[in-house]
Amino acid sequence: MADNSSLGSARKAKNDEFYTQYSDIEAEMNAYVEYDPDVFRGKTILLPCDDPEWSNFTKYFAANFTRLGLKKLISTSYAKGAGNRQMTPFELNSPLYDEEKHKTHGKLFTLTSDTDGDGTVDTDDIEFSGYLEGDGDFRSKEVKKLRDEADIIITNPPFSLFREFLAWILEADKKFVILGNMNAITYKEVFPYLQDNTMWLGYKSLNQDMYFNVTDDYKQWLLENKKEGSAYKVIDGVVMGRLASACWFTNVDHGKRHEKLVLDTMAHNLKFNKKLRKKLEKDYGKVEYPHYDNYDAIEVPFTECIPSDYDGVMGVPITFMDKYNPEQFEIVAFRKGDDGKDLVFTRERERESTTVLSHPCTTSIPGMIKNAEGKINGRLTYARITIIHKRLP
Repeated sequence: MADNSSLGSARKAKNDEFYTQYSDIEAEMNAYVEYDPDVFRGKTILLPCDDPEWSNFTKYFAANFTRLGLKKLISTSYAKGAGNRQMTPFELNSPLYDEEKHKTHGKLFTLTSDTDGDGTVDTDDIEFSGYLEGDGDFRSKEVKKLRDEADIIITNPPFSLFREFLAWILEADKKFVILGNMNAITYKEVFPYLQDNTMWLGYKSLNQDMYFNVTDDYKQWLLENKKEGSAYKVIDGVVMGRLASACWFTNVDHGKRHEKLVLDTMAHNLKFNKKLRKKLEKDYGKVEYPHYDNYDAIEVPFTECIPSDYDGVMGVPITFMDKYNPEQFEIVAFRKGDDGKDLVFTRERERESTTVLSHPCTTSIPGMIKNAEGKINGRLTYARITIIHKRLP
């Protein structure tokens, strides 16, 4: 569950045992409830691959079961051999406990009511409902059946399986809130859904790092091999794995995506925005919005520098999606690049004999400039999303 090689390798090596903090889950869910107080009311929520003893997703929804008005909470966890190293008391204390099945079978936990009669519905009322036939893989028929029963799917899937997990949700036409890597914005399996507003980014800002609880083995590895502040941070004496590019992907609405981005005119940006002026002077030798060599659009290096009075197509960073208001902007289109790869960062290459007008104004991913498509003075640009202002008639 990581966007860099160190955290990514460790995640694979440590069986994906990275746990989202309760506070991060709470902050995200509160944004949906603030926008629509009944968003979870009467709903069945599925938390795939979430052990109720160790997962904060299960803890959060169990603790807030009554407040949110949930109908049912379903959690599944992997078999011990598939990565779940510790046993929950829910399983151990259940008459359904089987030592052999614990090692090879996934587990099913449910919460529907106040089973212990203490007057509240909470974590103590979670029931171990038995073993799955398989190891708990979300792609199994039995977990698919649970998916089909659910109204909303919420979890933190392994980033390496993000494309497949998203497709698994979308094929069932379910509501969802899932964690992913910011770079997933650029995937051909993801961006079309962002472009047509089938899904969007969640409430959490892309400028905020996320820190995850990690295994003891990985904590030790971080301390021995990494510098604090890069791959980890010590918070209240606990070593936490750091992930700067984590973000939520969802189709549950929230107020942030309807906030209008306040912008200035092109002339004012070029005259008064010091960061923009420095960037343009350094990279292009003059203080003006550059035009792509082979695409009819201007380059906007920072989201806050989108000119309010420009009616043409603009190439903006992928972090723009954090501020994207579908009522204010339109993503022009979407298509895959000629090389079949995801977006790449800047690299120099020999200028080709092409001008702005020598090719049609199309890209291989409409809505996204990548690889050789977005050259300025013969130099490849960073990955860009192409947008245009929506103007009221």
